[in-house]
Amino acid sequence: MKNVLTSADQINFTISGLPEMPAPSKVLKVKPTWFDVEYVINPHMKEHVGGVDKMQAANEWEHLVDGYEELGFDVHILDGVKGLPDLVFCANQTLPFIDENNEKKVIMSNMRAPQRRGEVEVIQEWFDKQGYEILQLDESKTATFEGMGDALWHFKRRLLWGGYGFRTSLDAYDQVSELLNTPVVALELVDEKFYHLDTCMCVLNEKSVLIYEDAFTKAGLDMIHKLFEKVIHTSKYEAEKLFAVNATCPDGKNVFIQQGSTDVNKKLRDAGFSVHEFSTYEFIKSGGSVFCLKQMYW
Repeated sequence: MKNVLTSADQINFTISGLPEMPAPSKVLKVKPTWFDVEYVINPHMKEHVGGVDKMQAANEWEHLVDGYEELGFDVHILDGVKGLPDLVFCANQTLPFIDENNEKKVIMSNMRAPQRRGEVEVIQEWFDKQGYEILQLDESKTATFEGMGDALWHFKRRLLWGGYGFRTSLDAYDQVSELLNTPVVALELVDEKFYHLDTCMCVLNEKSVLIYEDAFTKAGLDMIHKLFEKVIHTSKYEAEKLFAVNATCPDGKNVFIQQGSTDVNKKLRDAGFSVHEFSTYEFIKSGGSVFCLKQMYW
């Protein structure tokens, strides 16, 4: 049954009352061999076409791999594909999950930009080899859906946060909610520089979240504040220029974040999180940072 929530007064549950779901322990990363800015499909790409330092990008990517391995995550690496420069942002093509019976499944994306549609087949083939059941949205019922660029799991709970407005259409979540048998809190995005939910919202643990509030409507903020006990805010500069909110907290304790996010890092440490800074400057040129550069799975 679909259950898509668009206002705080529709929320009739608490986080602690939702079914549990284990956090993923595996990480997929795609080599940046063919990464570059070859076109412009978001505001961050402007003036950066052909401007990526590929050696530096490779170094940044390797440091992130090391970070996950140091935390004990099982990291799997997929080769890049020529002609698909944004395949490296492998959070976008899928939404993996395990159902109530511990069956591994993955919903495939319908990418908005034609330049990125070829990425989905590559990632689908990889998940198929890992034993995941492949689920497709009915394209006649929804225009676009961009996986975990816009769809974020609540930490260890069967609740999905779903961004819409620029890359994912609201009606996609009707199908997603039914396939997951899970409520979706739908958040409208209102600033084109924050075109994916993962650029303006980072779920830290069951009780805490990091956001850039100006990317949301009042209705969206009301829902966030209703379900999270601790809401950490970032400045426009750190959110827009440093992609501070495109961070990730894979274990509920350790936060991987773009280096230089001084204000946010202090707030995170004050809230009890361990902060690990990484350079992703080359990837920011294309509109992505730490969160975009991986896919968590089971």
